[in-house]
Order: sequence, then structure tokens, then C-alpha cells
Amino acid sequence: MINNEIWQQLVALQTEYSDAVDRAEWAKWTTLFTEDCCYKVIPRENYDRQLPLCTINLESKGMLKDRIYGVAETLFHDPYYQRHVVGLPHVISVDEQGIVARTHYAVFRTKPDGHSEVFNVGYYLDTVVRTAEGLRFASRLCIFDSELVPNSLIYPI
Repeated sequence: MINNEIWQQLVALQTEYSDAVDRAEWAKWTTLFTEDCCYKVIPRENYDRQLPLCTINLESKGMLKDRIYGVAETLFHDPYYQRHVVGLPHVISVDEQGIVARTHYAVFRTKPDGHSEVFNVGYYLDTVVRTAEGLRFASRLCIFDSELVPNSLIYPI
């Protein structure tokens, strides 16, 4: 069972994550993970069939920072904004290893000269641990429902 204080911290972590990504605050985004974190964006079919192929597979905070450097400094792409609509986390388990939770999400994409469109829909499967800085993601799997990603996936989901 999870107590109210931990629940509030878990919801705050989810909120910070969405806000950082939607505002393109990439340095803040990386602080929400542990040093030896795992961040994957994976199609639901691959996840369900236990296939290893991911759209994005980052295995440490250093790799997260490298991805953000690439997004901010080296990639050329049509700019767009993201907006996350995220449900409340469903806590699956709590033990000495951390909190495992599943949270549904929808991400909308808006190009500056266009209309908003549904970009990515799925759920996060998170392992969250307590650190000196508060709760942090040890693992975040972004499991998306579609087998296709429109154009390319630039920003974290």
C-alpha cells in the first residue's frame, strides 16, 4: 500500500516530467532520472511479444543528456510543440526496490503553422525510486499503441 505523501510525490514527479517535456526544458527533464536509468520508447506489439526493438533506447542519464544535446544542437527538423495529457498513475507494486506504476498518456503535436494532431498514445510503465533529491525514474518505458510513428520521433514522449 502506498501512503498519501508518497502518492503526492509520485503525482508531482509525473507532473514535473510532462511540464519539462512540453516546455522543452531538457536539462530539467534529465534531473528526473537516476544515473543508471533506463528510458525506452517501444511499440506495444514489441513490448507485448517481448521483442527488444525500441524506437528510442537510452540506458543511462549520460545517454539522456546525449540525446538532448542532439535534439538541441545537431538535429534539423520542422519545429513543433508537444502537449501531454496524462492520467493518474496506477500503482502496481511498492517494495524496497521502488514503486512500479502504469500511467496512460496522450501526446498532441502542433506545428507553428498548423493544427494540433494526436501524435502518440499509450502508457508509461515506470519504476520509481527514492533518492536524496526525491522520487526519480529508475526506468520509464513509453509503450505506444500504434505500430507507426508519424515522420520521426525527435523529442522524448
